[in-house]
Amino acid sequence: MKFKPRSQVLGTPAAAPEEAAHYFLAKGRYETDVADVAVDLREGITGFTLVDVRDARSYEEAHLPGAVSLPSGQQHPSAPALSRENLLVLYCWGPTCNGAAKAAARLAAQGYRVKEMLGGMEYWRKEGGQLEGTLGDQASMYWTLPPR
Repeated sequence: MKFKPRSQVLGTPAAAPEEAAHYFLAKGRYETDVADVAVDLREGITGFTLVDVRDARSYEEAHLPGAVSLPSGQQHPSAPALSRENLLVLYCWGPTCNGAAKAAARLAAQGYRVKEMLGGMEYWRKEGGQLEGTLGDQASMYWTLPPR
């Protein structure tokens, strides 16, 4: 008797089409991606604020055009004023960084409308997005421990 491997894809049944439609529509309420942000910036579309949740040094070196710095999504007296009218689009280092998700949870609990930008700074750069900051494209692509 020949061994037939069990399917990793088919081992868990797919959701019914109406359930899948609900899930994916809901997912879009919480996330956006690098390409969508780039198109809106290029087209001059307003109504959202980019929020960089990386540390202040990383933000200074390179950040998305027009982004404000709010490390870890923490509000403090010197933090930029955020509008409750605009959607906040938060980003961190990349897909393996959960800083934007944590910051989005904090800000949503404070009454802000939020979305996480999937891919973060890593995919913004990989897809050729422009940068502002003291180092721009020369900035490190990865978080490094700050010097003492």
